[in-house]
Amino acid sequence: MIRLHNIKVPLDYTNKTLMQAAAKKLGCTQGQLARCEVSKKSVDARKKNDVCFVVSIDVTLRNPQDETRMSARLAPSVGALVTPYAPTAAAKLSAAPAPRPIVVGFGPAGLFAALTLAEAGACPIVLERGQDVDTRTRDVQAYWDNGQSAFKTTSNVQFGEGGAGTFSDGKLNTGTKDPRGEHILRTFVRFGAPQEILVSAKPHIGTDRLKGVVKSMREEILRLGGEVHFGARMTEIVRKDGRICAVRYEDAQGAHELPAGHVILAIGHSARDTFAMLHAQRFSLEQKPFSIGARIEHPQALINQAQYGAFAGHPALGAADYKLALHLPSGRSVYTFCMCPGGSVVASASEEESVVTNGMSCFARDRENANSALLVGVGPEDYGSDHPLAGMFLQREIERNAFVLGGGTGRAPAQLVGDLLAGRASTQIRSVTPSYRPGVVMGDLRLLLPDFIIDSMREALPLLGRKLHGFDHPDAVLTGPETRSSSPVRIPRGENLMSVDCAGLYPCGEGAGYAGGITSAAVDGVRCAEAVLAQLA
Repeated sequence: MIRLHNIKVPLDYTNKTLMQAAAKKLGCTQGQLARCEVSKKSVDARKKNDVCFVVSIDVTLRNPQDETRMSARLAPSVGALVTPYAPTAAAKLSAAPAPRPIVVGFGPAGLFAALTLAEAGACPIVLERGQDVDTRTRDVQAYWDNGQSAFKTTSNVQFGEGGAGTFSDGKLNTGTKDPRGEHILRTFVRFGAPQEILVSAKPHIGTDRLKGVVKSMREEILRLGGEVHFGARMTEIVRKDGRICAVRYEDAQGAHELPAGHVILAIGHSARDTFAMLHAQRFSLEQKPFSIGARIEHPQALINQAQYGAFAGHPALGAADYKLALHLPSGRSVYTFCMCPGGSVVASASEEESVVTNGMSCFARDRENANSALLVGVGPEDYGSDHPLAGMFLQREIERNAFVLGGGTGRAPAQLVGDLLAGRASTQIRSVTPSYRPGVVMGDLRLLLPDFIIDSMREALPLLGRKLHGFDHPDAVLTGPETRSSSPVRIPRGENLMSVDCAGLYPCGEGAGYAGGITSAAVDGVRCAEAVLAQLA
């Protein structure tokens, strides 16, 4: 098979179009081609009068010898002979080890770690402090409908089956070049995700579909002999002679202890009590840069028009997205993150008396507004302390302040972009209706966020408006705070992926500071599981 790159095709392309383009690139006749399939597809909207797709095409020739000959003439940027990726199969264990490996956390990292272990016959035990996805969905919906009175610290947007990614957009695009990334996508499809995520340059599953996918993955882990315990919060790591020997946890039945030889610690970026426990147990923790800001919300029609011009609304395009970034003269970075076309801004707190925002889209991406995080980079120099959890303390302070500014009911502080730029408080909503539930309180975000965040956003918004027309529209709504873009803490580990403090403990994923998003966290989960299996073999 030959993979041809960077081929432009019209929005209404057909298989005949692909065959013609492939034959032209290869310098052969269409009769020599047995099959053409798109392996990757992205939108090229640089010319608003000629929006098109740029695709990579996998071509199979009728004569395999022709493939070798023709591929030798291609420059690497044009195409190459390829073999479809196959994940490195871990050796199947003859029996489950004793003690069985433990996975703490059931977000993307923990989910893929547990699945990898289960498929190798290791029969992992998963401890997840939150609830199964069905219970969790009901609890989250109640919070969004009723506000703080319905909030649950053990079942929310951050904690539970599938992790924080379950209530986002299911975005799977990543900067990682690890070949396991393709394995992650194919695994999602195997458990019910749409086939198109294998082709799209910006794949997404959608919150509505991702819920069923993670449930199917859990059922497979159970079928293979694994265990998944929900409502099980780890309370202590027991060490002996520098090696892990047990894990203690609590659930509705009380306190328990499990013997442990290998533990994958995939706790997510919001397990603050676990970070505090690790610090109290004298595990090494490091401050880590992260970002703070607010969710910015525009009409999706405005974004479609800005990106696609006259092609806006074309059925092959769907809702437009964007990704913006710049560096200010002050040295601060300002950028958009986790952009949700046709989505909603959602309440995402994990602690009492706190307000946190995030973004979510369903697979169809068909709601009225677009939103993304508008973030400003922060680092240890902004934390005001050398305590390893100082970044976490800063997050918490802002989130609790937001709760107060929102009236103590779970509503979020919000401000119009025009008012932010003018330095005045907002008093009313204009043409953009905020989607955040249980609602917003209009005001002045300078009362919520540090001055350097607000000043950076004010400086950046007009500049970003030049990159994307309408981004700085005065009626666009900023809802805050967005504080959970990544972990403010890193748990150091060695090249063997084990904790520098404890043999047999594998800090993993976004919460440990080694991933940023669903796919990279899942890849890290697979890597840690492979490291465990290498020890067990």
